[in-house]
Amino acid sequence: MIDTFVMLGNRLEQFGEQRDIIRNATAQNPWFSEEEILRSVDAIRRTMLQRPLLEAWIERYTPVATPQRVAVIMAGNIPLVGFFDLMCVLLSGHECHYKPSSKDSVLMRYVVATLRSLRPDIAIYDYSATERYDMVIATGGDDANRYFNEHFATTRRLLRGSRHSIAVVDGTESGEELAALATDITAYSGLGCRSVSMIFYPDHTTPMLASHPASCPKLSQSLRMRKALLRMQSTPYSDHDGYIATHGTEFPTSLGEVTLHAYSTLSDVERWLATHSEDVQCVVSHLDTLTPHLPFGRLVPFGSAQYPTLSDYADGVDTMAFLTSER
Repeated sequence: MIDTFVMLGNRLEQFGEQRDIIRNATAQNPWFSEEEILRSVDAIRRTMLQRPLLEAWIERYTPVATPQRVAVIMAGNIPLVGFFDLMCVLLSGHECHYKPSSKDSVLMRYVVATLRSLRPDIAIYDYSATERYDMVIATGGDDANRYFNEHFATTRRLLRGSRHSIAVVDGTESGEELAALATDITAYSGLGCRSVSMIFYPDHTTPMLASHPASCPKLSQSLRMRKALLRMQSTPYSDHDGYIATHGTEFPTSLGEVTLHAYSTLSDVERWLATHSEDVQCVVSHLDTLTPHLPFGRLVPFGSAQYPTLSDYADGVDTMAFLTSER
């Protein structure tokens, strides 16, 4: 099965030539841009579909002897966000019954069709709400998870909710690192759980931020409305083209907005993370200087937030362990 996914990675090297697929995907979801679709495909190909990475990762798990029917209900906030779950189900030895989001079905069905062309007997099937499944992996908001808990009350389930990502700066960041951080903020219009929406900065400094263009017209429109409201409320903000920054201590509720949170010492950030760990997907920062102070398992360097490795499991829950364990 690893061979199949390595071949898929090779096929995706030429994905930029799939003009009709890209055009249909952006028409289906106006929040998707060609640049963001290509970014997602590149991340999957580079961090998930390389043979050495796959082999080193999969050897930690023992595929099941008896395949079970696993339903995978996918989100559609960023392009191909459900791909990793589909791959985990298949590599663990199960059948994958997938339900792509209506916002991302063009890309997911293209990838599934490619997998079927590479391996006609691959165990991928369409999900049906009327059938029973042995396990389910579902991603959605709080309302969706309440439904999933009720609908799959007797089914082993792995449900994921909403999370945020943060950055911790210390004032020594280079121009290149600040530009990379701007990408971590603006990628996928801030819709992904790995998109940075809060930045911790030393309280004796003025936070330095780089500008970055908005990824799509929908985001630009949202930002215009948000800035108009902030002006009406006399709320200060700084404008960085594709995002705005306001000072506060809570995660923002608007797309394209990042909260600036001052800290006195890194111990302040450490205590905050200890309290809010369940809300945080990843922390972007200087790994070499902050790792000793921030014992958080999901630290990533600037510019890498949208390139999760195979072991960067959503919500910190090991998907493969869930799929390969008895209970």
